[in-house]
This record gives sequence, structure tokens and C-alpha cells, in this order.
Amino acid sequence: MKHKVFIPIALSVSLLLGFDVQEMPSVQERVFPDIGQTKVYSFNSSIEEASKVVVNISTQKKIKNQMSNHPMFNDPFFQQFFGDFYNQIPREKVERSLGSGVIISNDGYIITNNHVIDGADKVIVSLPGSNKEYQAKVIGTDSRTDLAVIKIEEKNLPAVKFADSSLVKVGDLVFAIGNPFGVGETITQGIVSALNKNGIGINDYENFIQTDASINPGNSGGALVDSRGALIGINTAIISKSGGNQGIGFAIPSEMVKRIAKQLIENGTIRRGYLGVGIQDVSTDLRDTYGNHEGAVIISLEADSPAKKAGLAVWDLITKVNDRPIKSSAELRNLIGTMSPNEKVTLTYIRDKQEKTVTLTLAESKDTKGSSKANKKETNGTQGLDGVSVQELSPQIRQRNQIPRDIDGVLVNNVNEESKAYESGLRSGDIIGQIENITIKDLASYKKALEKFKGKSKRILVYSQNGIKTIVIK
Repeated sequence: MKHKVFIPIALSVSLLLGFDVQEMPSVQERVFPDIGQTKVYSFNSSIEEASKVVVNISTQKKIKNQMSNHPMFNDPFFQQFFGDFYNQIPREKVERSLGSGVIISNDGYIITNNHVIDGADKVIVSLPGSNKEYQAKVIGTDSRTDLAVIKIEEKNLPAVKFADSSLVKVGDLVFAIGNPFGVGETITQGIVSALNKNGIGINDYENFIQTDASINPGNSGGALVDSRGALIGINTAIISKSGGNQGIGFAIPSEMVKRIAKQLIENGTIRRGYLGVGIQDVSTDLRDTYGNHEGAVIISLEADSPAKKAGLAVWDLITKVNDRPIKSSAELRNLIGTMSPNEKVTLTYIRDKQEKTVTLTLAESKDTKGSSKANKKETNGTQGLDGVSVQELSPQIRQRNQIPRDIDGVLVNNVNEESKAYESGLRSGDIIGQIENITIKDLASYKKALEKFKGKSKRILVYSQNGIKTIVIK
């Protein structure tokens, strides 16, 4: 819940009412500059306040000298032979790293990247325009979003105001603010290049804002702000072969930052909401099925999960969460992952080309990643789909291929490389678990499904070595 009217009170008595952040009003319009011969187009007044909330973070980590662990290093003869040289060999060294952070409350809470402070024995914070150093306390970390909260003992600090990152548009003017030690405050300017970037392989939960504003390694944990100086993201990474800026930088959206920071400050750890579904994007083959709607296609449901109990089914297309549009499976995963257990959510979904809604209560994620493997071939099988040979999952096959008991279907022995099934992505070792609305448990149900949908385009749920997927065979 957002307490817009009582923000100063909420910040001053955070222990009583829970932590909250200061927020900017929603953007109402976007304007062109009004300039003339006696005017200079400048954002100095906009970013002046924002630059005061970005701090320098330096860390120290003690690393043991690997040589000191060698058996010879502790041998008396070795010590006597090398004498003074032996005593000069350091037993450990101090590794230092630098980064940036953003003050999010008047009483010293600071958000930064987890990788900036990960494993540090000491975290030192320097405020902009000051030589005074503060030893910070680590409040909580979340490696899966690469965010962390630290705190310094100081009052009446300037704090950043949060913008709603869901309202950011491609082409919006942005500024990347960092405070790498030795260089001081740095501000670079660019535009939003892309939104909702995922699959980069940096974090588990990825929903990045991409910008061409120069972001260099020392700026990790710094602020990405709009032309008002409002925070729209925390700078986290760059893509570069040289290590310097090449116009591709990523920031964690402010809405995700706000949710993670609030949980870390109030609980010291992250408890993630759990829906209990396996999901995928709407592939090109599936677009006609869902009337060109965007969203996340359900391809599996966990037993006793909130989704299962609420009556959701495989191939339902989730299009909204609490009326917020969902454009991809990554967006749904990120949104649910930043919600709290026991939080009620209303899902909008499409089933059989009809829009439906359901309200459910999220469970708590245990952050486990299931996998199913079925990668060995059997020699004999039964023909069904053209060019596809399958076999029932006997106890021996399950044991041999380590197939979980909760996975039913038929095992694909062989797929002709010239068949439509192969073109659609079906491979040897896959398990066919469902064809349209028919669950496949054995060869009989497999044949029944193929007979029912003979000559028609059909969705097929497949368990593969790389996870669960939906293929369409026409």
C-alpha cells in the first residue's frame, strides 16, 4: 500500500508503520524544450537534487594467500631454510572494490547492487561533497535480483524520490548518476533504449531498462533518473567486450527496487510469492490460438499450488495481474517474484478465446528449480504422429532416465528429421504430456487424443531436457 499523504511520518516512524519510500507524482505529459537565443537548455536544476543522494561505496574483503595452505609452507625445514623471506610472505591480502549506492530514506538506508558488497568484511560509504566516511551495516541482500540494502548511522539525509518505472517509455531522456571513488560524482545522459529486457543471463529475475547513457563498472548501484530527477532504476550492468561503455547498459526498474528494498528493510530477507505454474511466451504458432494477445502461457501446474486450487489449467493465457498488463512469461515471473506470500492477486486470463478472472492468495516460494530428464532412446515403439515413435513410461524407463513420478505421458523414441513434428521442435527423449485438453497417461490416451484431433492443428505439451514447452503441430 502506498501512503502518499503521510510519507514524512511513515519515514520517521518506520518501525511502527513499516518502511516506505518517497515517490514522485505520475507523469502527466511529455514536453519539448522551450529555448531561444538567451536561453540554455539545461537539466541542472532537475539533477542537482538527485546527484546528492548517490553515494560512493568501497568494500574490503580479506583473502587468504593460497600458498599458505600448501603443506610445505608449514614445514619446519622450509621455514628455517627461507628464514626472513618466509616471514615476509603475507598470510592474507585485502581485496578492495568500488561501487555506488542510492540513499532511499532520510535516516540512512541505501540501496545498491548485491555484487558491490557481496562477501565484504567492511563496507565504507562516502557522501557526495564530503570527506567523511561511514562504516555501513548490511541490512539484507538478494542475489537473485542483484540488490542489497545497507545503512549508515546518520539523520536528515536527502533521499531519492521514486518514479513509477511501469510508466517509462522508450525514448525518454535519462541520466545515469554514479559516485565511483577517485573520480567523484559522474553524470551521463542518454535515452531509454528498450524496456522489459530479459534473458541476458545476469540475474534470475530480469526485467531491465536498457539505456545508452554511459554506465561504467564503478557506477554499479548508482541511479538512473528521468528528466525530473526521479529514480526509474538502479544501474547494474553493461555489455562490453572491453569493460568500458559501448552504449548498452541495464538498470533494475524502480518498482522492483522498491518492493525488494521494503522487504529487506522490514524482514532482512526476501520471501517471494508463489503461484505454482510453469509458463512460456506466446510463440508465433500460438498467436492465432489466443487472438494475438500477449501474456504468459501456462504449461504446467504444481500440485496443491495456488494456481491449481484456483482452477487454472494448462494453456490458459495470463494477460493481467491486478489489472496490470502482462506481456511475457518473464514479466509474470518477475512480478510474482516481487510480491509477498499471502498477498491476494487478481489474474486475468484467456481460456478458449474467452477472458476470465480469478482471485487467489499467493503461497511462499521455496526457490527450488525442478527439472525432468528423459534423454535415452528405446528401440521399439508405437506410431502415432507422422514420423514419431513413442513408448509408455514403464517403471524401468522412469528409473533409468530419472523421470519424476509426477510426470506422466509417453516417451518419444525417435523423430524423423523431415517430419512436421521435428520442424515444430519435438525431439527424441521428449515426453508428450498433453495434447489439447487430453492428458496423456499411456499409449491408449495418446492414440485417443490423436484420433480426436486428426487433421487439425494441435498444441502438445512436452517435457524436455531443457524444461517444459508447448509445440504446435499443424
